[in-house]
Amino acid sequence: MRRFLKPAAGLSCLFALATAGCSADTGTSSESTPEQSSAAPTQSASGTSSSTGFAPYVSATSASDLDSAGSPSTYNLAFVISDGSSCTPEWNGAYAITDSAVTSRISALTEDGADVRVSFGGASGKELAETCDSAEDLAEAYGAALDAAGSTRADFDIEGDTLTDSDSVELRSEAIALLQKERTDLTVSFTLPVMPSGLDDDSVALLQSANNSAVQVSTVNIMTMNYGESYDGDMGAYALTSAKAAHTQLMDVFGTSDATAWRAMALTSMIGTNDVDGETFTLADAAEVRSFAEEKEIAWVSMWSTFRDQECVDGDDGEDDALTNCSGVEQSSGAFGKAFAG
Repeated sequence: MRRFLKPAAGLSCLFALATAGCSADTGTSSESTPEQSSAAPTQSASGTSSSTGFAPYVSATSASDLDSAGSPSTYNLAFVISDGSSCTPEWNGAYAITDSAVTSRISALTEDGADVRVSFGGASGKELAETCDSAEDLAEAYGAALDAAGSTRADFDIEGDTLTDSDSVELRSEAIALLQKERTDLTVSFTLPVMPSGLDDDSVALLQSANNSAVQVSTVNIMTMNYGESYDGDMGAYALTSAKAAHTQLMDVFGTSDATAWRAMALTSMIGTNDVDGETFTLADAAEVRSFAEEKEIAWVSMWSTFRDQECVDGDDGEDDALTNCSGVEQSSGAFGKAFAG
């Protein structure tokens, strides 16, 4: 996403939040009694309880009046990356992780009971695994950012050239495994690009690397957006097709059941105008994705992003940009958040 301006034995236990437990000796998992999702149950539009949470991406540095639309259960804080050359974590490569404005912002987001998830990576800058020299140093950097945010949830948004860098992929897997040994309450998600045909080979390799390092993966969040110029049709339908294809891959990679693979998936859409010309994700698409997610008991749905959840204002001042601070479609403010929340 944009930044701001056949499995080995035992791997089926790695979907830590989607399964009831696993045996370290046999590598088998018990899937008859799933653990509670990391997101609290929400009320759908029909008034029925849903296990699918709503966790939009927000700026960690700038507040928006639209953040609370849909009453999110969790906020994905974007993004922690390297300061550029060292193993020092910063928000968007520009703000110290202890910056008072950021800590105040996090306090405001969580004052009504919501949680925050720290998202590492994104589409720009250097992910920490590309600049840290050792798994120990990398784990320490990740931990420092989590501590500064007061969070036990870590998301790793790996895309672009970072996804094809096998050395940083392996280092990251080792570091996350170390961090989870130190922090037994740490939940880990991976945010990965997807196509209607599913995850690409590099994304599958990343998940296999996490398996090999015994990383406890709670959720795989697929970015249902920016497919390419040939995909100029129904973005809601593409999102569902992508989810179904990725679901099959997750069952294969993690050796888990149909239901467990759905509960260990999340879906993130880019609302309104996408980066690729001809791709527009509408409010109807958001409602379709939400309904599908509830049907499949998907862990959570998300969107890029809260500060774009408003109609662009015509004018000559050049302040509104459909890829930066508005959606590019006709809507009321906060409408996408409400649609995704159900």
